[in-house]
Amino acid sequence: MMSKRAAETEPVLWRIGEVAKLTGVTTRTLRYWEELGLLRPSNHSQSGERLYVATDLARVTRIRKLQDLLGLSLAEIQAVLGTEAVDVLDRVHSEIDAVDLSPSRRRELLDEGIVANDQLLARLDETLSRIQAFRDERAAVAIRLRKSRADLDEKATAGTGGRGRAARG
Repeated sequence: MMSKRAAETEPVLWRIGEVAKLTGVTTRTLRYWEELGLLRPSNHSQSGERLYVATDLARVTRIRKLQDLLGLSLAEIQAVLGTEAVDVLDRVHSEIDAVDLSPSRRRELLDEGIVANDQLLARLDETLSRIQAFRDERAAVAIRLRKSRADLDEKATAGTGGRGRAARG
């Protein structure tokens, strides 16, 4: 019989179908994300079945949020989550949740988490900056297109036949 303390430290393991139900993602999607390197099962059963822990479920949720809330592509998500910082944060989170950590070890983990989170924030800021630059470029094109359209309408109204040059976008 397993002691109460051992049972408390045993991680809960979910099979791929259970993860799919819990997260609202299909098993096919989970396998595809694994192929892309976005998600790795933490363990495999003796028969080779994928087994996931709580941090894996959190990663699935994080990927979905980046897709749904920010509209990021899988390649963009891979660029954001493909950093070592995310793995460090997941490891730190798991270890901090462990029972009986000494205050000095907890401090070390928190320091690691702060550094990793700062690195991730810098990566996100860089990504958001590139997105903002692309948005600004598209907004400038929209202004030029609208101006060309207005110029064309104005010439047509003035009777010139609308032979003006249109802006390119």
